[in-house]
This record gives sequence, structure tokens and C-alpha cells, in this order.
Amino acid sequence: MAEEPRIKVVAVDDDETILEIYETGLAAAGCEVRTFVDPKKAREFFGAAKPEEMPDVILMDIMMPGVDGISLMGDIRSKDAAAHIPIIAVSGLNDAATLNDALLFGAMDYMVKPFELDALTAKIKKAAELSRRRVQSAALEKQPPKT
Repeated sequence: MAEEPRIKVVAVDDDETILEIYETGLAAAGCEVRTFVDPKKAREFFGAAKPEEMPDVILMDIMMPGVDGISLMGDIRSKDAAAHIPIIAVSGLNDAATLNDALLFGAMDYMVKPFELDALTAKIKKAAELSRRRVQSAALEKQPPKT
């Protein structure tokens, strides 16, 4: 049986400890993780990345200096190559307004810090499955009709 491809995750968080948890914990769960402590660098990455460099899932902190996660989600959604990628907002904020904003501006799911790594991994796997289905659907729509 063919091995499942590793889930590519991009994580954006200004807390280096959280990024270390992602790098070690998610890598142990079979994910390929790329992290950004600076949201501006993440914005540059999504603006210049080739299609094969795009992740299956994005983990996005909400409260960051310079560029907040909500704004960065909007920037990512505006890029054709990244518009389909599921975003999971991960934040220490646990209020209805923040949750609503995150979902309104592009997050498919929301997780509150501190989080259980197993629960986050399950959400990532579900989001990656959705992402891969979206890519397959888009590829099928681009094929010329059979005659």
C-alpha cells in the first residue's frame, strides 16, 4: 500500500515556544512543518511561493506584533495559489468576537491555547484531507471534457 504523503503545515506565531511545539510535536505526527515567527516573513512567503511549496494547512496565531493573524489571513486568501488552503486559527484569545472574526476572515477552525497536541493533530489531518480534495476538484475542473 502506498504511504500517505506527509502533511505540509505552515505555522505563523510570534511565540517561539509554540513554534517549537509545532516543529517537534507535529513532525512526530508525520507532518512537514515550516514556521514563521515574523508574520511579515510569512506574508512574503505566501506572496512568492511556488505551487509545490504551498502547505496543505496553515496554523495562524491571531495576536502578533506588526501584522495580526486576521489581516494575514485576508492577505493569504487574496493569493490565488493559497486561497484554497485551510487555516486553523490558534490563539490565546477565547472570546466570541475573536472567534467570529477569525472564521469570518478565512479560518476554517479555531483552537485556544494552551491546546492538546492530539486534538490539534486531528484538526490538521481533517483540514489536510479537505485541502487535498479541493486541489483534486480544481484539477478535474480544468480538464477538457471527454468526447
